[in-house]
Amino acid sequence: MMITPVACQAEPLRVAVFVSGGGTNLQTLIDAAARGDLGKTELVKVVASRQEIKAIERAEKAGLPVAVIRRADFSSQLEYDQALIAALADEAVDLVVLAGFLTRLGPEFIRAYQNRIINIHPSLLPQFGGPGFYGLKPHEAVLAAG
Repeated sequence: MMITPVACQAEPLRVAVFVSGGGTNLQTLIDAAARGDLGKTELVKVVASRQEIKAIERAEKAGLPVAVIRRADFSSQLEYDQALIAALADEAVDLVVLAGFLTRLGPEFIRAYQNRIINIHPSLLPQFGGPGFYGLKPHEAVLAAG
């Protein structure tokens, strides 16, 4: 498979950002896109794993469409993955950025976006990840480990 570098793309790279909390990584992406620092990249959708989070406010303020898709609302991982895939279908998403997204993605979603998912995480995984590692906690654990 040949991967075309972003700088060589004729059309903008359409990006969905997945969030679960405050949305500071999302805000960084929004600001970078507004400054033109992301080249031919367009943020087209935000998917939140929880309702009433600051990330949703940030997305709405930037005029980005938001879908709240909670894992607890689905009886299986497959159904959840299918809902995520369906939420992105209308936006013709090229790349998914996990920006503080705390919900596990299943094989169906991974297959659908194979080689098109980036996870923003402040530490080495899996050593400093998993339950409880969010906010400043991964940073503190990394610094404590030396």
